[in-house]
Amino acid sequence: MKKADIGIGVYLLAAIVMLIIPIPSVLLDVLLAVNISVALIILLNALFSPEALSLSSFPTVILFTTIFRISLNVSSTKLILQNGNAGQVVETFGSFVGGGDLIIGIIVFIILLLVQFLVINKGSERVSEVTARFTLDAMPGKQMAIDADLNTGAITDEQARERRQKIQDESAFFGAMDGATKYVKGDATAGLIITLINLVGGIIMGMLRQEMAIGEALETYAILTIGDGLVSQIPSLMISLATGVLVTKVSKEADIGDILVKQLFSIPKVMYMVGAVLILLGFTPLPFFIFATYGIIFIFVGYRMKNKIDIAEIEEEVSTEESEANEIRRPENVNSLLSVDLIELEFGYGIIPLADASQGGDLLDRVVMIRRQIALELGCVVPTIRLRDNIQLNPNQYVIKIKNVPVSDGEIMSDHYMAMNPGYVEEEIMGIPTREPSFNLPALWITESQRERAEILGYTVVDPPSIIATHLTEIIKEYIDEILTRQDVQNLINNIKDANETLISELVPKLLSVGEIQKVLQNLLKEGVSIRDLVTIFETLADYAPTTRDTDILTEYVRQRLKRAISNKFLSGDSMTSIVTLDPKIEKEIMGAVKQTEQGSYITLEPDKTKVIMDSVKEEITKLENLGKNPIIVTSPIVRTYFKKLAADYFKDLIVISYNEIDSNVEVQSVGMVTV
Repeated sequence: MKKADIGIGVYLLAAIVMLIIPIPSVLLDVLLAVNISVALIILLNALFSPEALSLSSFPTVILFTTIFRISLNVSSTKLILQNGNAGQVVETFGSFVGGGDLIIGIIVFIILLLVQFLVINKGSERVSEVTARFTLDAMPGKQMAIDADLNTGAITDEQARERRQKIQDESAFFGAMDGATKYVKGDATAGLIITLINLVGGIIMGMLRQEMAIGEALETYAILTIGDGLVSQIPSLMISLATGVLVTKVSKEADIGDILVKQLFSIPKVMYMVGAVLILLGFTPLPFFIFATYGIIFIFVGYRMKNKIDIAEIEEEVSTEESEANEIRRPENVNSLLSVDLIELEFGYGIIPLADASQGGDLLDRVVMIRRQIALELGCVVPTIRLRDNIQLNPNQYVIKIKNVPVSDGEIMSDHYMAMNPGYVEEEIMGIPTREPSFNLPALWITESQRERAEILGYTVVDPPSIIATHLTEIIKEYIDEILTRQDVQNLINNIKDANETLISELVPKLLSVGEIQKVLQNLLKEGVSIRDLVTIFETLADYAPTTRDTDILTEYVRQRLKRAISNKFLSGDSMTSIVTLDPKIEKEIMGAVKQTEQGSYITLEPDKTKVIMDSVKEEITKLENLGKNPIIVTSPIVRTYFKKLAADYFKDLIVISYNEIDSNVEVQSVGMVTV
């Protein structure tokens, strides 16, 4: 066992033993000195600790010291009632602190009780209750602030964990302190009751057992009772004071001495005014010498402070000038300017209230939800999204950047709502015409007063933060393959490595490198296929990587293994899905134009032929769109990837799947064929 554990055990066992076994007066003197010493240690630690959590064990300490002090009270009571001798410490406190006068001692004792009960205990109890309540109420806001800082890149994951842990520690500490103050109050109450018992019981014992007169018994036992009360109440008072000091701490920047001196004696004109008032009071019947002396001292202190402040300002100005000069002379460190944020959202000053939680904005919370949504939908961890204001933009404009390059923008009216007609609204409402930024749909800006009527008529009404969040989500999905880095892939591998050690050890790096796996995952994400089922993806790669390391071909094998997920996402499982097929002649022509190189494959189809094929594609998918269906073209497995590359520059949202990627439970119906 550790020495600290033994010491605490002995401390508590001694308290329990004293409740049962009488102890000699000499040992009682020793233990009373220990009690006073512990109380002083606790008070000074509470005074000079930088913050409340520095003494997180304080509630437990209160409980330990309370039971020890009560045990001393019980032991001293036994000695007082048995033989009228409770040791030198108790007797000295009763006679010396009371000034040798019984009445003075009683008055001093009563004053100490009043101070402890009505001032310190009551104040500490109230502060503890309020602090605990406000700490618990503030927890959600603090958690949201941490999430916001984490998402904007202001803090790291480790710092976020530390802050969350500190919030939990504060909640537990102040909740425990709320209960611990009840121990302190109960201890003071018990001390008062024990004192009354000692006084009454001592007088009775003196008169009956020792045949004292009532006056003699009163004087003898009253001094011992007051001494016992003082020797227990003074440590109790120090513990109560320590409790009050600890729960009222508001700063951790410096110790309490520095804070008090700086905050009370840092303004020279205050010292001048106080000094002048004291000197004026000296001309009243009050003692002139005392008040005038204090007044002169305060004026002198104010003068010295004024000189120090002037000197500090001059030194600061010189230091600032030297720093600026050194900054100019020093070669500029441009390394910090070379870093590129993968995703940025810049906005004008008119959008700042939407991102400021103190003004009721929830844009930061929505950014958190975007990262969670994409993680669930695509199985990819979106990097930190940097949010920053840009005064060069229009007040209500925002710009989305990928790798520091603007890829999309939009403009909102922060005090309006966007209303969109889903297609079946008959009665129109008045508004400012605009375009929805995510899908470029026609929309209207309407006021708050029009919102309810628009919803009744069937319009889809969206608030400005939702518009920005939706736009940001769609842009991230569109560029998610570019955002996925090798380090991200390595992190994904590490996440499943413990549960799939055999698979990972076989695949990486024996069969494929991290970069090759990255290209396969990028190919999947580029077409909206989730990579959340990494085990199936890696199993497929481990099966086919020994025969080919062409990432395009490996991607097709993976897609075929993920056919249930692909069918579930792009094809309706509970009804017939309308599709368009590809003419086998076109497939043959495309495959004939494919050229293989060491760097990969490419298509050498003539531009005129490509244009004819794309015109046919446009004609066929227009049929699907007129039916309200998604533009889906089904091809043979061997040509799917090349046809998708060919059509990607012409049709961004075109879905191309192969016959092998259609689950057997899905029914499809061809409504056309791409042909020339």
